[in-house]
Amino acid sequence: MERIGVFPGSFDPITIGHYSVIKRALPLFDKIIVAIGINVDKTGFYHVDQRLVWIRKIFASEPKVAADTYTGLTVNYCDRIGAKFIIRGLRTSADFEFERGIGQINKKLGTEIETIFLLTAPEHSFISSSVVRDIIRNGGDPSQFLPPGLTF
Repeated sequence: MERIGVFPGSFDPITIGHYSVIKRALPLFDKIIVAIGINVDKTGFYHVDQRLVWIRKIFASEPKVAADTYTGLTVNYCDRIGAKFIIRGLRTSADFEFERGIGQINKKLGTEIETIFLLTAPEHSFISSSVVRDIIRNGGDPSQFLPPGLTF
């Protein structure tokens, strides 16, 4: 059976922290799907189609990585595509507490899906999409916080 991991998020935009987690997760899985969750109640900073283009560009030379979108519960998406693992990066202890609760809820929903936590590399622990958006919004240069090859 193929080991498929889903790395869900908004990736608005994808950061070097996300990139690092995906690269470090590659040896653990046969396939990783970077899954952009679409929340109909939220408007993204960048359109979801643009985010898909960026993710596909960044990982164009990595056949084990794919990008997709979904709506609804992440566990339902995982069930639909046959994924048994959800990948989450942890920057802080607050991230752990939040993600632990979601992982436990997913188990209560009766799924066989396991949540895998990877610690963010220390040099990326302060980087978030919201901080990168703020840099961009205010005319700063976000390049040091973005994956290699990603430019605006």
